[in-house]
Amino acid sequence: MTTTRDKMIAGAADLMSRRGVNATSMRDVVRHTATPRGSIGHHFPDGKRQLIAEAVIFAGTQVSTPLEKAMRDRGVIDGLRAFVASWRRRLEATGFEAGCPVLAVAVDRYVGEVSDKDDDAAQQQLLDLADGVFAEWRQIMHAALLREGLAAERAERLATLVVASIEGTVAMCRASRRADALDQVQEELEIVLTAALTRVTR
Repeated sequence: MTTTRDKMIAGAADLMSRRGVNATSMRDVVRHTATPRGSIGHHFPDGKRQLIAEAVIFAGTQVSTPLEKAMRDRGVIDGLRAFVASWRRRLEATGFEAGCPVLAVAVDRYVGEVSDKDDDAAQQQLLDLADGVFAEWRQIMHAALLREGLAAERAERLATLVVASIEGTVAMCRASRRADALDQVQEELEIVLTAALTRVTR
C-alpha cells in the first residue's frame, strides 16, 4: 500500500527529474501528488531538504534494484541493454521531459525554503547522497564485470564509463527530444564491453 509519505517522495523525484531541484517546491509536490498540505510538516519535519534527500534515495533505488537484477539475470551486455531500454522508456513516456533526478541534484545548486537555516549544509548533504547513488550504480556494474572475469581495476573504469555515458546521454536526449544519442552510445558501449570481455575468455 502506498502511503501519503511515499507518494510525496515519488512525486518530488518526478518533479525534480522534470524541473530540477530549485523549481521543485513543497507546494508543487503537494499539488502534483494531490496530498494534504498538512502532511508536509508531519512527514518531513525538516522541510524541503528532507523531502529532496528522501527523493534522491528513492530515485537511486528505482534504478539500482532493476539494474542489479538485470545484471545478475542477463549478464553485462543484456543487462546494459535493459538499463538503456529503461531510460528510453522513461524519456519517451514523458515526451523527453523527465530525466534523472539524481543528476538534477548534482548540477543544481540547492536553495531551500524560507524556514531552512543552512543551504550550504543541505547542498553538501544532497551532493553526498547523489554521489552515493552514482557509486552504487557503478558498483552494480563493477560487480557484474567481475563476475564475467574482468580485473578489478578495468571493471571499475568500465563501470564508471557506463554510468557516466548513460547519465550524460539522457541529458542530451532531453535537449534534442530524440533518443538517437542513446542508441549510439549503447552501440559503442556494447563494442567496448564486448571487446573487454572477449579478451578475458581467450
